[in-house]
Amino acid sequence: MNPAPEPTVTDLASHCRTLSRRTLADLIAADPERFTRLSFAWDDWLVDLSKERLGTDTLPLLIAHAEAAGLPGWIAALFAGEKVNLSERRPALHTALRQQGDAPLVVDGRDVIPDIRTAQARMKTLAAQIRGGLRVGASGRPIRSVVNLGIGGSDLGPLLVCSALAPPPGARRRFGPHTSGVDVSFVANVDPEALWRALEPLEPATTLFIVTSKSFTTQETLANAASAKAWLAASLGASANVNAHFLAVTGNSAPAQAFGVAMPDIFPLWDWVGGRYSLWSPVGLPIAFKLGWDRFADLLAGAASVDTHFRTTPLERNLPVLLGLAGWWNAVYLRHPERVVIPYSQALFRLPAYLQQLVLESNGKHVARDGAALQGPTTASLWGECGTNSQHAFFQWLHQGTREAPVEFIVAVRAAHPRGNHQTLLIANAFAQAQALLVGRSADTVRAELAGTGLDAATLDAAVAVRMCPGNRASTMIMMPEVNAYRLGQLIALYEHRTFVEGVLFGINSFDQFGVDLGKTLAGPIVSALEGSAALGDDTDASTRGLVAHARALAANSR
Repeated sequence: MNPAPEPTVTDLASHCRTLSRRTLADLIAADPERFTRLSFAWDDWLVDLSKERLGTDTLPLLIAHAEAAGLPGWIAALFAGEKVNLSERRPALHTALRQQGDAPLVVDGRDVIPDIRTAQARMKTLAAQIRGGLRVGASGRPIRSVVNLGIGGSDLGPLLVCSALAPPPGARRRFGPHTSGVDVSFVANVDPEALWRALEPLEPATTLFIVTSKSFTTQETLANAASAKAWLAASLGASANVNAHFLAVTGNSAPAQAFGVAMPDIFPLWDWVGGRYSLWSPVGLPIAFKLGWDRFADLLAGAASVDTHFRTTPLERNLPVLLGLAGWWNAVYLRHPERVVIPYSQALFRLPAYLQQLVLESNGKHVARDGAALQGPTTASLWGECGTNSQHAFFQWLHQGTREAPVEFIVAVRAAHPRGNHQTLLIANAFAQAQALLVGRSADTVRAELAGTGLDAATLDAAVAVRMCPGNRASTMIMMPEVNAYRLGQLIALYEHRTFVEGVLFGINSFDQFGVDLGKTLAGPIVSALEGSAALGDDTDASTRGLVAHARALAANSR
């Protein structure tokens, strides 16, 4: 790790010890201007850090540390196309995919922008053809259903966007056949149940599959693609050109062609785009098919606006930087092993799953950029669910559990489809939960509420104990104007850059993911053993041997 100079680290450690002696309520009461000092507005967004465990001088210390860690230089390197992915010696050019002008971006002597524009033009044309019923399958009938076959970044990003912005299925029937594009579904899991559920309602003659895999070797995706091809052949006949029902998005066109995808139906996925940052690329084809090119372009434009903000705004007013500093502070100095993300928007119900990959695959590392072992924690685990649903699930743990987990509330202020006072109730609940985490409910308050109930002293003490909430639990409030394509692009880019900021502060490479590979490697021999075609190696542990034997026995008994 490349740590900041020792005085900065020492100042932060000393400051943390001093701050830990005060409650959040005390910090707020002591500074009438705290909300003004610790809330930050930009383009109708608001990030409120006033309920985080920050003193009036915490952010200046954190910003000084970020500068000492070289954050401004890393931001400049990211946008300049430098090889910020050090272990794989690649740039990370997801920002180029949403660049709004054609200013050149030269990497290894080649301007990447013309290649991006060519791919986008192809995407736009194909989206118009499919939405207009001009793309046909083997039997000459128009494509009306699309199934995306991909996993990880080839699934979670497009799935988030489509689920957030697409109308429900019934809207298509009410407002005409092309209002909501084609039906788009997603299959990531190799579990046959996932593919069955997606295919069961579809008609093979009008179904198109997008096979998305950078290497075109992803085991789960290729297994699903092979089964999809068999499903088509069984319905359309062995002589039918089932390859007309496939597109591919990949960085390795040779195996895609060997699978049967025609070269004009193969879209590029460049090696400088990480999977979890790839929805802006042709990986976003399901978005363009479902929502139309104009809304996909709005998504790109929204993300580009955050890119500009991140690249040009001073650290002390830079939203991704401020969120990253708060997250790093919580993980490293306050030692919180978890963080909880609660979108108060049903449209964003897929956001926590998307962020789990973005954050944990990026920053779930144990070594620094130079391979040296890290001392101390890196990123906190991340989980969450929609509000208000989550209030009736795990908020009990948040309010009365034995450890604190900082919460990030994401509130969309304006409803896309208003109904009565629903939006008021939704926003009020978000604000109230953040307030409840802050202030809790004291024993004295509960005791006063139970006065006159006639309980004896011992029973009253027990009743008070189970009802009180400790409070003094931190949260961040992120308020966005509404959920539409432009604002969703902003939200996703905000979290992408916040994740990068935390990675710089941890001293790690946020753009590799070698931990994903180990299980894939080990799965191969186990597949052969389960199928009975090979024995496990002598070095296989006894537990895995026992599990394989049990699974084989059950499979044999089911035949």
